[in-house]
Amino acid sequence: MPPSAATAVIQNRLDEADRLSETFAALANSTRRAILGQLMHGAATVNDLAAPFDMTLPAISKHIKVLERAGLITRGRQAQFRPCAIDGAPLLEVATWAEQYRAIWEGRFDRMADYLEVLQLDRPQSPHTSEAQQKN
Repeated sequence: MPPSAATAVIQNRLDEADRLSETFAALANSTRRAILGQLMHGAATVNDLAAPFDMTLPAISKHIKVLERAGLITRGRQAQFRPCAIDGAPLLEVATWAEQYRAIWEGRFDRMADYLEVLQLDRPQSPHTSEAQQKN
């Protein structure tokens, strides 16, 4: 691979990592996750999004700006309103990133299940344990 192509691949991976970092940083806050949860039901104004929270509108606006910078929401224009809507693309990037680790998680869960089964078999049975409980 020529140096310029290798550099482009590395830069692309760094850009992707930066996007994921920004997305994770935005999702790290429970208020922002709750705002995204509200937007799952459809577009909403800042006032609508602020209603369930005991926060000022400027505080909610700051959260919305973080979500917008991360690409998790978009702002439209309807007359004097600028409704927010969820944009699932960054969430798809997170899901795609996490998916590459699925085999590792599943393998560990399978090993844990096997180990728990061995522990159950090795456990001494109480004389008061019923026959049905011994079989499980």
